[in-house]
Amino acid sequence: MEPEHGVNEPVALPVGRLQGRQVFVDLVRQALACAARERWGHIVLSDPDFADWPLGERAVVDSLQAWAGRGRHIRFMARDFGCLRETHPRLVQWRTTWAHLVEAHACRGLSGGDVPSAIWSPGWTMERLDIDRCTLVASTEPERRTQLHERLQACWQQGSPSFAATTLGL
Repeated sequence: MEPEHGVNEPVALPVGRLQGRQVFVDLVRQALACAARERWGHIVLSDPDFADWPLGERAVVDSLQAWAGRGRHIRFMARDFGCLRETHPRLVQWRTTWAHLVEAHACRGLSGGDVPSAIWSPGWTMERLDIDRCTLVASTEPERRTQLHERLQACWQQGSPSFAATTLGL
């Protein structure tokens, strides 16, 4: 007996130029669910402050939980993590649990526009070209993935460790 059409088939992430805040939020959710399903080994999440990302939603944290495991690695990069800590407590708790998989850098010396708003993986990328208008490009093209990776790496090098798994009180 063959499975019904669409059951257990991988859902391809969209590619191309997209626009809209809801499109962006849905795409973040889809990408992290896909990362869990396909067991992406390495993910980079980058944004000036992650204010409008759905990272605190239960479904998103559940996707990250399903993704987390041996050999996985995720990098968070922001100009500042204050907003993320305040608005996404579920993600902060997840980050504490999976500290050994997470690296985070704050790029305080860069302007907000110099920190890409993007998701990068070895096989698919999404970058918001205009945060205010939520214009973005999603791609599987090797050249675009390489260019974005190089820009992310350059920002990473200018940053310093931040968003610690625990905060020490006095």
